[in-house]
Amino acid sequence: MPKKEYNVVAAVIEVNGKVLCMQRGKTRYSYTSHLWEFPGGKIELGETPQQALHRELLEEMDLDVEVHEHLATVTHDYPDFTITLAAYRCVASTTAFTMREHAACCWLRWDELSTLPWCAADERLIALFPQK
Repeated sequence: MPKKEYNVVAAVIEVNGKVLCMQRGKTRYSYTSHLWEFPGGKIELGETPQQALHRELLEEMDLDVEVHEHLATVTHDYPDFTITLAAYRCVASTTAFTMREHAACCWLRWDELSTLPWCAADERLIALFPQK
């Protein structure tokens, strides 16, 4: 049986030189449980990546963002599924949000991102970002 494939979007939200990082809770897979990621989610049928990102952040965090330029895209094969993850720079009008899906959050400088244990696909994205 072929692996499931998902198209996923991620928001890179920077405020005052720090980037928003979100920690996942327990998931059905040990290789994604409690790891860090950029907020976002799956693109639904008929949505553009930008629409999906806007919807996901409203649903998961009650955070309204403006989606700006595409930063990078990676495809990663996890043991049970494959994701294509596209990151977009997003601007939020506030740093206040409600965590509905995540276990924790933090704001880190670009040079501090590697101090967290990231989901593999997000880690690959970080490696593609220009160092600030």
